[in-house]
Amino acid sequence: MSQNPNDVPATTGPHVQIVETEDAVSRRAREAYFTASQGQLIWARFRKKRSAMVAAMVLAALVLMGLFAPFLSPYDPTIAGRNADYTNGAPQIPMFCDEAGCSARPFIYGVKRERSLATNFRWVTTIDTEDRRYVQFFVQGDPYKLFGMTFTTKLFGVDEGKIHLFGTDDTGKDIFSRTLHAIYTSLAVGTLGVLISFVLALIIGGVAGYFGGWIDGILQMITDAVRTVPAIPLFMAIAAFLPAELSSEARFFFISIILGLIGWPTLARRVRTHLLVERNQEYVLAAKLSGAGPGHIIARHLLPSFTSYIIVDLVISFPYMVLSETALSFIGLGLKDPVNSLGVMLQNTTSADVLLNYQWYFIPVFFFIALVMAFVFVGDGLRDAADPYGDTKK
Repeated sequence: MSQNPNDVPATTGPHVQIVETEDAVSRRAREAYFTASQGQLIWARFRKKRSAMVAAMVLAALVLMGLFAPFLSPYDPTIAGRNADYTNGAPQIPMFCDEAGCSARPFIYGVKRERSLATNFRWVTTIDTEDRRYVQFFVQGDPYKLFGMTFTTKLFGVDEGKIHLFGTDDTGKDIFSRTLHAIYTSLAVGTLGVLISFVLALIIGGVAGYFGGWIDGILQMITDAVRTVPAIPLFMAIAAFLPAELSSEARFFFISIILGLIGWPTLARRVRTHLLVERNQEYVLAAKLSGAGPGHIIARHLLPSFTSYIIVDLVISFPYMVLSETALSFIGLGLKDPVNSLGVMLQNTTSADVLLNYQWYFIPVFFFIALVMAFVFVGDGLRDAADPYGDTKK
């Protein structure tokens, strides 16, 4: 019985080529998935979370603003860069058009400071709408250090006088410049504190989880004791013994070290729990039989198997370090002027006069909220992406 040629499926032609191409792409995708490293899998899952990606971009922008604060800020944020003619001045928003016409270059208005009869001859700052001051980019300003090198170029300025995008405080210091430097200071304090707690957590948690027994018992007693120490009463007690003439740099490192010394127990307990399970695995036994010591096994075999969770814990602990520094500086136990930090700047928003008359003092609050929320969303996204069973829980 002969078969009709029309009934035989075609083995060549465009349709088969398309199917073969789709199969090849699917096969390559499966191969890429099964051969991908742990970091590549985490990044692939993290990119699917839109909120985490947006938070990561916001966080990257804030970090860059803090790192390049001397270049981005037009003036020195300390008393040396204040504008005595514009104290408690409102934000100056660049514009292109006014009643006199439009300009291709953005400009602001100049200010006049004079005594007024209505205020019993006290100094009053008024806006001069006839005095246009044009915004310029890459202008020369006061020298500053960036990454160990000295520069004088600023991102922007005006052809005459000064510009204050976020206004000024009661001493005439530029709030925009102070905010950028405050972001850098808070991030630096958090980074140093996290590094200290990270090293302590890996050492103490690694030793406790690997050896177990009475060593684990003693280290867990120390861990529980540190966890029960309240931060604010501790800083109140320490602040009473700090000399008043302590420099701002010394206070900066002191606050960072204290935050690191009391912030390691949580990560240490997670490392310990992981190592208690992993120390009985076959690859650990093989390392012991090959003559590897405890330090080598912990550092080269056990901790790398926990790397993704350690990174996630570090990212999540960042906002708590920043919150701790901000809270301590806000209540007067942390950093103080002339250091610019978010907590120091929030101290200026506590009076009713600021709330009623100088609302621009609250602008740094939004940067503080954005910084903390960005860390939280990025940390949550990394935590979900690092979970190998996260896709199966949905």
